[in-house]
Amino acid sequence: MTNEQLNTALYEKMFAEQETYRAWLLSQPPEEILNHTYEYTVREDILLSLEYHNLPDAQARALRRSPSPLADVFRDWQDKETGYMDDIWATVEERAKTEAAKQQQRQKSKKDPER
Repeated sequence: MTNEQLNTALYEKMFAEQETYRAWLLSQPPEEILNHTYEYTVREDILLSLEYHNLPDAQARALRRSPSPLADVFRDWQDKETGYMDDIWATVEERAKTEAAKQQQRQKSKKDPER
């Protein structure tokens, strides 16, 4: 099997795993679905990353041997410390600064109608 074929086979296995998870999720009551939205979204992002990257042969083979490689990767992701919340806060601050500047400009324009 070529590297591309190995990675495609891994992707297909993980995609099938996600489809099974999705079917289970859709059979749950709305509150339970909401409880799993983060997991579902991250699992989708994991699949997306596989579309853009290839693992070396040995790593792709090793992951394919797992009964649930997508769940395994998600569990590892959950345990990671990321800067996600810092990025969210930075975005909130940036938007607040932009809006404050807009409001300040509007107030300035109202005071100085010749502008």
